[in-house]
Amino acid sequence: MTAVAATSDQPTLAPSIPRQLFVDSGYVLLGLPLAVASFVVLIVGTAVGIGLVVTVVGLPILSGTLYAARGLADIERLRLPAVLRQPRIRPHYRLPEAGANAWRRIFVPMRDAQSWLDLAHGILRLIAAAGTFVVALVWWAGAIAGSLYWAYDWALPRADGEGDKDLAQLLGLGDSTTARIGLNTAIGVFFLITLPIVIRGCALLQASFAKAMLTGVAEMRDRITVLEEQKRAAVSAEASALRRLERDIHDGPQQRLVRLAMDLSRARMQLASDPEAAGRTIDEAVTQTRDTLAELRALSRGIAPPILVDRGLPSALAAIAARGLIPIELQVDPQLGTPGGRLDPAVENTAYFVVSEALTNVAKHARATEAVVAVARQGAHLQVRVGDDGQGGAHLAKGHGLAGIADRVRAAGGELVVVSPAGGPTEIRAELPL
Repeated sequence: MTAVAATSDQPTLAPSIPRQLFVDSGYVLLGLPLAVASFVVLIVGTAVGIGLVVTVVGLPILSGTLYAARGLADIERLRLPAVLRQPRIRPHYRLPEAGANAWRRIFVPMRDAQSWLDLAHGILRLIAAAGTFVVALVWWAGAIAGSLYWAYDWALPRADGEGDKDLAQLLGLGDSTTARIGLNTAIGVFFLITLPIVIRGCALLQASFAKAMLTGVAEMRDRITVLEEQKRAAVSAEASALRRLERDIHDGPQQRLVRLAMDLSRARMQLASDPEAAGRTIDEAVTQTRDTLAELRALSRGIAPPILVDRGLPSALAAIAARGLIPIELQVDPQLGTPGGRLDPAVENTAYFVVSEALTNVAKHARATEAVVAVARQGAHLQVRVGDDGQGGAHLAKGHGLAGIADRVRAAGGELVVVSPAGGPTEIRAELPL
């Protein structure tokens, strides 16, 4: 049972204080009637179901009560995002097997842990809802009645007996109209000023209890699932990188080193009989050595480029663009290369890998005439975009070059999106958490 986010994962902007006040007030004040209805329905259904369980009739009643608890829980989950400013999350409930008979279907919600948590929340929520409702109602009444006391003071009856005194007299402020209005207005202003804080606290208390009961377990399981997927992606990306490195070394430097050894052996045999031929062979060996060093440097740039470590992401991407076979336009935030704007090394390495591999795919398969690389912060994420005007048709299927990029991004906790219709253009977007 994992959680499903039913709204966008983008961070929700905080609303204004008055708007949040009315949202929280509506949540708290409406919470009590919903809690009363939930308590009555679920406590009666549970009591009847358990009481009649020995006659078998109680089983469908108890199952129906659990389904009712699920529906009431879904209503509460719809109300939570406005208060918590988080996406709505609904857990995956246990489903009946295909072809299951009626009795098996009756037992399905009874074997689902989240259904029992929904039932517990529906019964216990009345405690939190009643307390927060009373506090919210008192604060609203104090704020409105106190701040507007000056408008209706004249209509209130006054006590004539010596033993009857109002609050202003008890506090020693006298019995004048000014003292009475001033004191009550001051109390109203206090309630009015603290109203957003108190109502917000009441809403968060009620919503936090609901979140813990209705989505807490599901979120934890969802997080475990995400971590498992990231682990698998990291293992897959590492294995792909090792296979690619092994292949590149075998096809390049290893072959050159074998030829270098053969050339040096031949030069040694030629030294006595044909010094000139030995010199030419040694010259060829020197050329092979330089080519091998160049290939090894290229491979090292793909693993951990020194320029990325020393000068940051903008300089490293500029070096990639300079080596490109087609014109590459860079749109990189220069702050990412400053000491104060440098990213975590893992994020920098992943961003560099995405751009490097994406441009390699462009050069090999896209038939493009130009490419664009854009890297910038977007809130709590680093957005990396690589686009080209090529033939399109790129996708993330296993066995293709982009699959390795997707694994690397997923291992870093990010997401990769490929938009590449047939005929082009192609855009690869990666969002990496900072």
